[in-house]
Amino acid sequence: MLRHLLSVLGLALLTACSGADDLDKPPVPLGNFALGHNVVVAPNLVKGPVSREADKDKFIAVMKEAVDERFGRYEGDKFYHLGISLEGYVLAQPGVPLVASPKSILIVNLTVWDDSKGEKLNAEVEQITVIESFGGHTLLGSGYTQSPEEQMRGLARNAAKQIERYLVRQNYSEGWFKDKDGA
Repeated sequence: MLRHLLSVLGLALLTACSGADDLDKPPVPLGNFALGHNVVVAPNLVKGPVSREADKDKFIAVMKEAVDERFGRYEGDKFYHLGISLEGYVLAQPGVPLVASPKSILIVNLTVWDDSKGEKLNAEVEQITVIESFGGHTLLGSGYTQSPEEQMRGLARNAAKQIERYLVRQNYSEGWFKDKDGA
């Protein structure tokens, strides 16, 4: 039993280390990428079951801020625009600590535009689902330890990190952010 518990705790620590708290480090290479427009909308934002209420305008603002914070660090020579639609969320309420402590979730749709070509890079919208980071503030459940605004901010930062990971994968596999000469 102790071995199983230690394995779960080890996995949780690894998950926490891969979170969005890497903004103090240099950005991962992303070719000639520079953030152009950062458009965040929420025309059909759905509140999930057993969720706290979230203000749609505040959610849009914190998502826009998280994208600016993460992608404003890139200094490529071509502009790319990110279109993000907030689709659904669950902001955890207080639960039974460690037994049934609900997690906050955010679902976003992403479209990437190449400014110079005036066209979308992804033919189909990329849907990204993020769960709140595991850590000291969420161990007992973020519903106990965080305000809805703090939960939204954490989810937005995690979503921006997942968007970055998607862009890095697409750059590697599809050459999205490379110049004509392959650089």
